[in-house]
Amino acid sequence: MTTFTTAAGTTTNHIAAANTSAKNDDPLLNYDPNRLLDHLIDRLDLKNDAALARLLDVAPPVISKIRHYRLAIGASLLIRMHEVSDIAIGDLRILMGDRRGKFRVAFSQNDVPAMGLRAA
Repeated sequence: MTTFTTAAGTTTNHIAAANTSAKNDDPLLNYDPNRLLDHLIDRLDLKNDAALARLLDVAPPVISKIRHYRLAIGASLLIRMHEVSDIAIGDLRILMGDRRGKFRVAFSQNDVPAMGLRAA
């Protein structure tokens, strides 16, 4: 079972934190990609965001945009974080405050067979 230490110094069980959605004052329940990036830098013993960007094979502005809430952490980046850090994807999602239970793929007309798209 994995535990995380919050900024206040308290230790929180990630499963208990995910299941207590009634309490919104828990910092692990709020979306914060900075907490995830900082945790990766500490865990991988890196110096800064540029070193993390090199390890994740992304441009440094991508990390900056994530930190300033202008870009969301996509699935491919989350998988890359899992590969380099060996942290479970569920734990990475909890670190950034992602509490969604289901992921839905947007419907695209490219997914429909050609015979299903007839003009009226």
